[in-house]
Amino acid sequence: MILLLLLIPGLSAALFFLCRNNKINHIINVSAASLLLLCGAWLTGQVIHSPEMEYRSLGFFYMDPLGIIVLDIVLFIGFATGIYSVSYLENEIQEGVLPKTRCRLYYGLFYLFLFTMILALTVENMGIFWIAIEATTLASAFLVGFHNDKHALEAAWKYVIICSVGIAIALLGIILLHLSSIDALSEGQQLDFPALFAKAAVLKKPIVRLSFLFILIGFGTKAGLAPMHTWLPDAHSQAPSPISALLSGVLLNSAMYGIMRTVAIVNRCEGGSQYTGRLLIGAGLLSVLTAAVFILTQKDYKRLLAYSSIEHMGIVALAVGVFTPLSLFAGLFHMINHSLTKSMLFLSAGTILQKFHTKKVQKIKGLLRTLPVTGPVFFLGLFAIAGVPPFSVFASELSVILALFDAKYLYIGGVLAVLLAGIFAGIAATLFPMIAGGGTEEEEEEGEAIPVGEINKGGTAVILMLFCIICIGGFFLPDSVILLMEGARDLMLGL
Repeated sequence: MILLLLLIPGLSAALFFLCRNNKINHIINVSAASLLLLCGAWLTGQVIHSPEMEYRSLGFFYMDPLGIIVLDIVLFIGFATGIYSVSYLENEIQEGVLPKTRCRLYYGLFYLFLFTMILALTVENMGIFWIAIEATTLASAFLVGFHNDKHALEAAWKYVIICSVGIAIALLGIILLHLSSIDALSEGQQLDFPALFAKAAVLKKPIVRLSFLFILIGFGTKAGLAPMHTWLPDAHSQAPSPISALLSGVLLNSAMYGIMRTVAIVNRCEGGSQYTGRLLIGAGLLSVLTAAVFILTQKDYKRLLAYSSIEHMGIVALAVGVFTPLSLFAGLFHMINHSLTKSMLFLSAGTILQKFHTKKVQKIKGLLRTLPVTGPVFFLGLFAIAGVPPFSVFASELSVILALFDAKYLYIGGVLAVLLAGIFAGIAATLFPMIAGGGTEEEEEEGEAIPVGEINKGGTAVILMLFCIICIGGFFLPDSVILLMEGARDLMLGL
């Protein structure tokens, strides 16, 4: 089944490059996205019902609760953005933003990007995981610069250079981790996640410590943690909006997954989380603080959403750094909530951009009236991503703060709460003016106001679906989701 998960996007990408008919490409896209989601659901069931909550295939692939959580996020957001992309691309072509021939290139790169992330999350060898994460950079760089203008190309080059340097640093950390395991593990197992975790107590501690520092910097660059975050605002703001949703809701988690795996190994080697905890809590707080400062000064709503992603990756890093049962559960919960909410907001931003043809906040008025569905959802989504009840992000942010207090990090918990309040104020002051106002019916008849109505019917349905999920997630979680998060938590803790 894991092999099928890789074959579907791989074969789809090949078909897109061969087929020149956009209607057929749309059908292939919807079919592939749906099949991936179904395969992911089947694989999730296999992991849940396995006695040890593990699934192996072909002696090469490996899944457990931690991997399946992140993989399910990839597949679900991939499905949502795939459906959204159909009308999005048609609108871009109709308005002359993209030529018809670029549609198949978009889909081909889109599914290559999904292929690399699926590969990263389904292998047990850390070396192959590194190769896949590096491949995500190459696949998505062309999507970041897809519009082929000055700003998009600059963002793409910045993304490639910074992330490639970061991944190179991560490679050095992986090499050091391999050196620490030479005497402890047999040939062929020295970079396998489960084997490293099982034998962590006999790894060479000084080398393991040094390796974690490099891995945190390397994968932290790809995860958007400050101060290695500088590629992220440009890339997220210049990429097509469905790709922005993938970058923020999926790619950052894939890099964070590598950090979480390594943290579990290092903490088991160290016999505690003091070393990794200090580094992760520091990086997490710095990320939230950086986001708070820059959110207050943004005039571009897509860049603001990008800085918000830095904030939420910082919160996840904080939760992992505390490394208690409550904090790990809260961190996983927050990873899921952020992915769903931020993807919804970036997709909404794509509709807004196509409607108003600008990313400047001051040039947009009357969202509630002009986009009768997307406008209210975007408005409520801003409350959701800022951590306002009753949305799911509030529940997970509150859980992280409570975990900090429970672990006696009282000052850090207080600082985090203040920073989150400041970020909410920054989002409100910057983006809420977009919501009100707008032209009158008389102005619209004279052609002075933007016409009322949605322009992406399928995309609107996807946005509503995501909105309903984050509303329900603040009150209720399915038993299967809770079981997976508890399994991932216990896996990291070695229980």
